[in-house]
Amino acid sequence: MRDEYPRPDFVRSEWVNLNGAWDFYLGGEKRSIEVPYVCQCRKSGIGERIREDAVVYERTFFVPDTWKGRSVLLNFGAVDYFCRVWVNGQCVGTHFGGQTPFSFDVTHCLNWGEECIRVEVEDWLKDEQIARGKQYWEDESSFIWYTPSTGIWQTVWLEPVSASRFSWIRFTPDIDEGTVKIDYRLEQGTALPCEAMITICREEKPVFKGTVWCRELCNTITVDVFQKKALNGSFHFVGAYWSPENPNLYEVTMALKNGTEVTDRVESYFGMRKVRIEGGRIYLNNQPYYQKLLLDQGYWEESLITAPSDEDYKNDILMSKAMGFNGCRKHEKVEDPRFLYWADHLGFLVWEAMASFWVYTPEGACAFMREWMDVIRRDYNHPSIIVWGMLNESWGVPGIYENQEQQSFSKSLYYMARSLDSTRLVISNDGWEMTDTDICAVHSYQHGREDDQKQQELYKNCLKEIGELPKIVEKRLFAKGHSYQKQPVVLTEFGGIAVSEDESGWGYTAIGRSEFLKEYSRILDAVYDSDLICGYCYTQLTDVEQETNGLLTSTHQYKFEPEKIKEINDRRNR
Repeated sequence: MRDEYPRPDFVRSEWVNLNGAWDFYLGGEKRSIEVPYVCQCRKSGIGERIREDAVVYERTFFVPDTWKGRSVLLNFGAVDYFCRVWVNGQCVGTHFGGQTPFSFDVTHCLNWGEECIRVEVEDWLKDEQIARGKQYWEDESSFIWYTPSTGIWQTVWLEPVSASRFSWIRFTPDIDEGTVKIDYRLEQGTALPCEAMITICREEKPVFKGTVWCRELCNTITVDVFQKKALNGSFHFVGAYWSPENPNLYEVTMALKNGTEVTDRVESYFGMRKVRIEGGRIYLNNQPYYQKLLLDQGYWEESLITAPSDEDYKNDILMSKAMGFNGCRKHEKVEDPRFLYWADHLGFLVWEAMASFWVYTPEGACAFMREWMDVIRRDYNHPSIIVWGMLNESWGVPGIYENQEQQSFSKSLYYMARSLDSTRLVISNDGWEMTDTDICAVHSYQHGREDDQKQQELYKNCLKEIGELPKIVEKRLFAKGHSYQKQPVVLTEFGGIAVSEDESGWGYTAIGRSEFLKEYSRILDAVYDSDLICGYCYTQLTDVEQETNGLLTSTHQYKFEPEKIKEINDRRNR
């Protein structure tokens, strides 16, 4: 069972985990399912590729008597795609969107005995207007599309809260000034005025302790965390910055006090890091930083889009770093916050992306944008995230090259993200047909087969000039009316080499296992030979179902000696 605390950047000490065995109704038949694993995966105890669009979950639970007198929140990490939630026969709320969390106050429904929860889920398996990413709408997986996931796929839990409490807390670091701005909002029912007590530590040593007198629900305080000391800043590039090499974090406790009573206490953390672009390069903490990313789709053979355990998130990052990668591009999936927790603590860059929808309609565009805004709000505090990737390869916007409506949608996503978060970079359409964008993000698998010297040379030469890149990209780099504006150029998908001994598998090209490292080295040398390219994302971390072009197997085991991959990756660092 997934039993770790599910919201690692906003931790309250009291909670009850509702993961585990639930009753599950499919086509009128009652089954048992292990939450939070979807019914299509083996880990759920069912493991069937269903045809139904609607399923129902039920279970009973007890609320601790010590929670009486406080409100009880029922929290869901994510449910794919639409759900209606009932407690003791009363509907407590609904939610659209399969990637983001939601909560309901269920206090008024409780009888303080045995309680019953019912979750009615609809996931329209063949509806191409909803954000579904790589979840295939046909009956069998094929090409780059996989088994769909229906229903609860992240943790469900209860927590008690007081009327006077924090709604959210947001940390915005400024490494140049050595400060962090802390914005926070109090819940509507908070008794004002009240005191917010803030404690910041690093490596268990106090950095700041203070109290803010709150007369309004929204408040801000800016704290000097570097305290004008050279070794905390950029001195010899050590200090207290957050980076993949030195993932320094500051631990925060924020408590709310009314009179002598502490009504809420939340544990969180932040990292002091800065991302910017200059001269066609990406800078991390004011230094050029070469991106060495893996395409990570977040699938597991036994549990699909939910990691079997929290340790699996940690292991994926450690294995990636052992191969010489410094981050990942999360692909077609908003990952569980526990992955981001480990990325923050272990030092691993994350380019975050939403699951795509496939057919453009105004209704689908509205739903997609609403959910993207929720993603940015949820994950704002994670220092590991440095890029928001709005769209991918014109999926959902197939006419974007000329269609003004679809171009406007792409640009509105870009400016929406920039308006909510000025600390990260934003890509409008990763791969090609870009509109307004901070990074020129290019996809190309045209590296040439082992025996095609002419194509290999073309690939190598085209990577060196922005004007030549379209020769090895499937579509035009920019949508009509848009052009290259000297943004950093990152090869955000390439490689995809499958091992040819696996005849049932698929990759963009294939080669024998004994020749793989030579082929990987040859392709990466072409990338490293380019002064235009300032980073890459190799396809991909693991095999996923029929797509067998991972550096790891579908069970997340090394295919090749990690130190040999690292040796190749380490040939360039700037």
